[in-house]
Amino acid sequence: MIDLATAGVDDAVWQLRPDYAACLVTARGVPGGPSDEASDAALTRAERYAAQLLDAQDLAAIAQVAQWREAFRAFGVRPPSATSSLESLLRRAAAGLPRIDRLTDHYNAISIAHLVPFGGEDLDAYAGAPRLVVADGSESFDAVEGGEIVHTTPKPGEVVWRDDRGVTCRRWNWRQCARTRLTPHTTNAVYACAPPRA
Repeated sequence: MIDLATAGVDDAVWQLRPDYAACLVTARGVPGGPSDEASDAALTRAERYAAQLLDAQDLAAIAQVAQWREAFRAFGVRPPSATSSLESLLRRAAAGLPRIDRLTDHYNAISIAHLVPFGGEDLDAYAGAPRLVVADGSESFDAVEGGEIVHTTPKPGEVVWRDDRGVTCRRWNWRQCARTRLTPHTTNAVYACAPPRA
């Protein structure tokens, strides 16, 4: 089990975004499993909320979306090449959010409800504590593409979450790795809520 007391944010990240705030929480003995009635209902509420928001204003006018676009630009990433997980969920909500598994469904619903990138990973798959760093480009990252695991590396200068084995999430909160993702078999999780402050 990881000790969150050893988790951290690299000074280089603070230089990019001195207004950044991060919150990490571990949850042990969680009831992982397939999507269910409760997680479906949570996502349905999130879809309705997203529809109301986007009926009232353009996506780019939502303050939290604009903040994350600015944060991504700080390390050289411009939409639409990559967007925050919050913006991605809001974009997908009109067509229906994916039902993935109980834990993932709930954190996606929370992300929309509070307009903040909110993610979870399997705590038991971690090697050492989570750290938010600026990548040098040599780190390992494994993603699922077309149903296959593909090994890549982040670009130098990219802000990434990592542990002792490699990158667990690229571009701050854009894409999670296959190794630490939540699954229906997850029983111990670590959640990250990481908004730039207004």
